[in-house]
Amino acid sequence: MTLAILVVEDEPAIRELLAVTLEDAGYQAIEAPDAETARAQLREALPALILLDWMLPGQSGLALAKELRADARTRDLPIIMVTARAAEADRVAGLEAWVDDYVTKPFSPRELKARIKSVLRRRAPEALQDPLQAGPVRLDPATHRLTIDGKAVPIGPTEFKLLRFLLARPERVHSRAQLLDHVWGDHIYIEERTVDVHIRRLRLVLEPFGQDRLIETVRGSGYRLALPREQREQPSES
Repeated sequence: MTLAILVVEDEPAIRELLAVTLEDAGYQAIEAPDAETARAQLREALPALILLDWMLPGQSGLALAKELRADARTRDLPIIMVTARAAEADRVAGLEAWVDDYVTKPFSPRELKARIKSVLRRRAPEALQDPLQAGPVRLDPATHRLTIDGKAVPIGPTEFKLLRFLLARPERVHSRAQLLDHVWGDHIYIEERTVDVHIRRLRLVLEPFGQDRLIETVRGSGYRLALPREQREQPSES
């Protein structure tokens, strides 16, 4: 699945350069010349990430970033500010608006690609194509395969997406509403109990291998993927 990235930039030449850079890296570029157009795009669907210029006509990119962070639907969207404003005070203002990274113009396309990948890995790891693993359970998004102890295991598309999301954020508790938004899409209106049905199906997939306990129910809160103890105790990378 091609990841969509929203490019909010009023200069056509820079917007085109950003779009070409993204498409060269395998992303889908969605373009917006101003904050109003960006909001309309976001109402249609949420992208994987936003590249946001500071100096926009009408509402500034900084103000838009603050607005997005204040909205429950968009507060977790990864945002990279791409701007000519390079002063320390500007960088601080951008970071205080909770943008995830700050890239100054002129920028290196190679560096921008690296920064995008770094932000996605940190903020939205399930969006990447990197394999995910918990104990013997390994999910490879690139080949759309689930293996347990090296054995290929059939799994339905919704259960695959659900497991992918949980594996990308182990040990964190997710409410049913959060799972609906991130796995089914925030424009899909179905009952929260649908999540329970697919959690049961996912556990049935894992049960023959004794891995169904990976998916924990947190009473009154939602669900969590619990890593095996040896994996939790591994030292984190510095």
